[in-house]
This record gives sequence, C-alpha cells and structure tokens, in this order.
Amino acid sequence: MQDDLRSLRPLSGLDRRGFVTTALVSGFATATLPVSASTITTDVSGLEAGETQILVADGKMPAYFARPAAGRNLPVILVIQEIFGVHEHIRDVCRRFAKRGALAVAPELFARQGNPATVSDLQVLMRDIVAKVPDAQVMSDLDATVRWARGERGTGKIGITGFCWGGRITWLYAAHSSDVAAGVAWYGRVVGQPNELQPRHPVDVAALLRAPVLGLYAGRDRGIPLEGVERMRVALSASDASAAARASSITVYPEAEHGFYADYRPSYRREDAEPGFRSALDWFVRHGLVLATSPP
Repeated sequence: MQDDLRSLRPLSGLDRRGFVTTALVSGFATATLPVSASTITTDVSGLEAGETQILVADGKMPAYFARPAAGRNLPVILVIQEIFGVHEHIRDVCRRFAKRGALAVAPELFARQGNPATVSDLQVLMRDIVAKVPDAQVMSDLDATVRWARGERGTGKIGITGFCWGGRITWLYAAHSSDVAAGVAWYGRVVGQPNELQPRHPVDVAALLRAPVLGLYAGRDRGIPLEGVERMRVALSASDASAAARASSITVYPEAEHGFYADYRPSYRREDAEPGFRSALDWFVRHGLVLATSPP
C-alpha cells in the first residue's frame, strides 16, 4: 500500500513561486454572480470566525476558519473548495459545521496559482489556475492545515468534506492521510486521464482508502457520468480493498444536478441538499466525530 500511495505524497521540494493570493476576497466569486435568492447565511453568534494564515512548506497560505467560542478538544472538519476558491459559500459551510461544535477550516488551495474568486471566465479559471494545481501540493497543504488545527483547540478527530473539485480531493486525502477519521465527497470527479500534476484519480486509490468516505452524487450531473460513479462503487468493494474502502458508501440523488448543495447557484436543489447535509453530519458522527446534528 505504501508504494501505491507514493505518488500522492508531498513533493520533497515544492516550487517556491510565491503566493499570488495572500488574502481572501470577501463575498462570492465573480464567476458565480448573480447570487441566487436561495442563498443561506449562517451568523457568527457563539462562534469565533475569520481569516487566518497557515504555515505551509513554502510560505503562508490564507484560510478561513470558524469554531465555537468555547470548548476544547474540538473535532476538525477540513472544508475543501470548489473551483471558485474560498468564497462566501465555502465560508458559510465552515460556519454551519462550527455551529455543530467543530473547528471548520477552508484553506485557499489555489493561493500559489491565482485568485479564483476574481476570475469571471470559467475557461480561463480552469486553464490558468485550477489545471495548474498539483495534487502533491494539495496533500502537503492539507497536512499543514491539520497541524494548524491541532494548535487551535482542534485536537479531536479529523473529518474532511469537499465540493466539486474539492470532492475529488476528499477521496484523495482519505487515501493519503492516516489522520482522517471520515470524509464526505460532494459530486467530486472520480475518474480521469492522469497527468504530471494529477497522476492518480479517486478510482485509482479507492481500494487504498485509510478512512471511509461517503460520496454524494447527482443523477443528472452532465460532467460526472454515472458510469464513472459506478466504477468507483465497484472499486470500493474489490476483494483486496481496505476496510475503510469497504466501509465507504455512495448515494446518488436521481433528479439532482451538479452543484445541488450550492445554495447560491441555480443548480441548488433543496430537497436533496438538506438530506445530503444531514447524511454528512450523521456520517461524521457515526465515525467518531463529536458533532451536533442540528444547530443550537
């Protein structure tokens, strides 16, 4: 297993190109405007929340965090961004988990490549920023985020959840890190062509998972065909799969489209988003993260 995971481990020397993004942009990403009327806003009452800097291998990475104002030994939820970066929706997701007792933190994993929140053209965003982010860099940055959380009252179990681009990363990090207790991947791509920066995809490491992952997928997702989702389901149940892989599960919401949890976009589908989030909470609780399943 160790040899199979080698390609996901941090590079010994990350490119010291410097950080293009040194602070988060407030509000929603430019490419997502206008914002839908269904947008959910979670207040900060009873929370400590805001921007921070996380020390990583080659500098400092901006991140957003939210946690209860009181309490120690908090469970940690790593919240992994969509292609649009750590904009207001991802920050609100952090607050939703913090209301349930977790230290939730969303690192800006594109910080070296650019600021996705300011790019209006999706093709430019994918070509000039997203496609240039190495998986090894992301794994290293998430390891650093866990270390940061340990020093910020986040000494409980670690969970990870991600959306779209972050859903794919959720699967990969659950195969990479022995610190993770459970993951929830929202409509993350599971198959693809390998390349130098993304040498493996979730289906390639499914049998090697170190933590069980709940995958939440959309039956009408035009970018993630159900054929690929079924390949992932088969890989998780392979005879040589790890115990964590066999404990993983995939739920498909037949009428949902990609981004059905993104309440700020037209793709939002409340009748699937709300049970999906309840399933995510239940999954984390089932695997030892001490979370409240409803806000106080």
